[in-house]
Amino acid sequence: MRALRRFGAFWFDFVVGDDWMSAAGIGLALALTGLLAHEDVNAWWLMPAAVALVLVGSLRRAVRRNR
Repeated sequence: MRALRRFGAFWFDFVVGDDWMSAAGIGLALALTGLLAHEDVNAWWLMPAAVALVLVGSLRRAVRRNR
């Protein structure tokens, strides 16, 4: 059980890291892409746009925090 807990903690730290908002944004974009693809919508454009928006938001938060 201890090994399983450590394994889960590793993956949580790896995915979420220091910025849970970025991880949540990318997770939401993945879910939305999956839903759109399931409805036969050509959704290849969503992930690059989401990554760019999440990156801009993360940088804004970091700049505000360091002022």
